[in-house]
Amino acid sequence: MTAATAPDRDAARVPVRGLTVLYDARCALCAHVRDWLRRQRQLVPLELVPAGSEEAARRFPGLDHRATLEEITVVGDSGQVYRSTAAWIVVLWALREHRALAHRLATPTGAVFAKGAVLAAAKWREAQGGGRSYRSGEGWTYERGQGWVYRGPDCDDGSCRTV
Repeated sequence: MTAATAPDRDAARVPVRGLTVLYDARCALCAHVRDWLRRQRQLVPLELVPAGSEEAARRFPGLDHRATLEEITVVGDSGQVYRSTAAWIVVLWALREHRALAHRLATPTGAVFAKGAVLAAAKWREAQGGGRSYRSGEGWTYERGQGWVYRGPDCDDGSCRTV
């Protein structure tokens, strides 16, 4: 897969030969996924770096490191940046046993499922995080006491609540 066929259409059109996954080291789910990724056979090497760490800031000075703690972010070896659902898909694409799944999730129908999985993970994180809010990308935010809120151009007042 090149970045051109990756889920993030804004990424540079160059081959992906390595990925850095920025994960929230304070999050139990994130640490579990990190450990799971380390055990997987990788077709594209994954480096796992704590989001918001000095190492992450040194390696990626142009990133909003506060945002990387709220939303999974993966950086390709040529500077490609994948966030939210696209980040999960590109990580699965890097794994030998899950590349076919990544290709299915990159389709319009699969993207709906992938986004639902990312939203569920963000909701679990919020429940475990003691009041932190997490962005899932594309305008959606899970806010304690309010649930999923969309803040984007499709809302007259800029804030829509899901049922």
